[in-house]
Amino acid sequence: MLPSREMGAKSLKPPRLILHNFLTSEECKELEFIHKSSSTVGYRPNVFSTTLSHLIATNSSPFLIPFVPIREKLKEKVENFFGCEYELCIEFTGLISWCRGACIGWHSDDNRPYLKQRHFTAVCYLNSYGKDFKGGLFHFQDGEPTTLVPMAGDVAIYTADSCNIHAVDEIIEGERLTLTLWFSRDSAHDEDAKLISLLSKTMLHSSINMPEVKPPMLASINMYWFSLDLASHQQLGFDICLARMHVLGFDVCSCQAEGLLSDSTEILMEPLQLVRGNELFKQEFVNILHALQAVQFHHWKGSDLPNVQSEVQPGDVVRLSKSQQEAVRSLESQFLKDHQAVEMIFSCTTCSRNEQNFDWERFSATIVALKDYSCKLHKELLMSLPYWRSHGIIYSVPPECS
Repeated sequence: MLPSREMGAKSLKPPRLILHNFLTSEECKELEFIHKSSSTVGYRPNVFSTTLSHLIATNSSPFLIPFVPIREKLKEKVENFFGCEYELCIEFTGLISWCRGACIGWHSDDNRPYLKQRHFTAVCYLNSYGKDFKGGLFHFQDGEPTTLVPMAGDVAIYTADSCNIHAVDEIIEGERLTLTLWFSRDSAHDEDAKLISLLSKTMLHSSINMPEVKPPMLASINMYWFSLDLASHQQLGFDICLARMHVLGFDVCSCQAEGLLSDSTEILMEPLQLVRGNELFKQEFVNILHALQAVQFHHWKGSDLPNVQSEVQPGDVVRLSKSQQEAVRSLESQFLKDHQAVEMIFSCTTCSRNEQNFDWERFSATIVALKDYSCKLHKELLMSLPYWRSHGIIYSVPPECS
């Protein structure tokens, strides 16, 4: 990795700092995996978000661990640059992606009465302009640099007030992904205190000696439903979990007998099996989020795995029957109602739905690797939480302490 380079000057207005190569490529890809496995429909049109509180609420608390050292490094940079050591708390941490059509005009980050507690901003770019998306350039209204070209690993730090009014161009293609943090001098808005409280409640009966990793749990199904046209929200739209799998070449088949569920919207909350082309992978996943994690982890790590021995037994992958084909089409017709919008919002240039001879052995090995990865994060979370409670702050607990 190239060394981090800094641009900025405290004595010049407006105060801002640009850090190049602050995050490693692997850190960026790990956060991308978490976001694409967990995100919900965001606060603006064509925007998707993943908050730390949402990860806790959906049984994905272990995914907090990769954020911890990054949050620490960013807080230290902000405090050092603006000369406010030990004065700040983190007010918000979130992964935010902007897809085709998303944009925002001139504004400051504290431009609403309920946002006045935000004093500083850090925006970390997790993918790159030109390679992963088109459009989405970041512009400051005054001062230098005027325009930022988002590149994976770079960070922009600036005051959240009117000294740093900024805008983002419309996304033309792809998905622009950032990790955004806001910092406050007001401890009443300390995100850490809220997160520690939530973790203490949800992990009350967890033990370091029995670190059971629970499968993810969906929030309200409406939080995953996206439509380009709010006027026909339910008639034209799609479930973003199923859509993210679809663009990577996967579909799902319900394990429930037809007609067993009284409410058809429950299907994605129930056990599912993965489908690729005319092949059915018979392993069951607890719900659509569980299946999505496996697919996204394979997309992130599958090619990095060493040569794998066969994990797939005879009968683990079978041809779809006619009734199963009909079930897959029926599910698509209900949850992917606007295929054109799916391709426009989540277009993926690195995969093909028509890929022949898919390597199910490698995919099966990826599932094992995902379980190991989740167990490792879960164990680290269980070891860290008592220290977080004791100090009232989320930080990287040294190995010798845990």
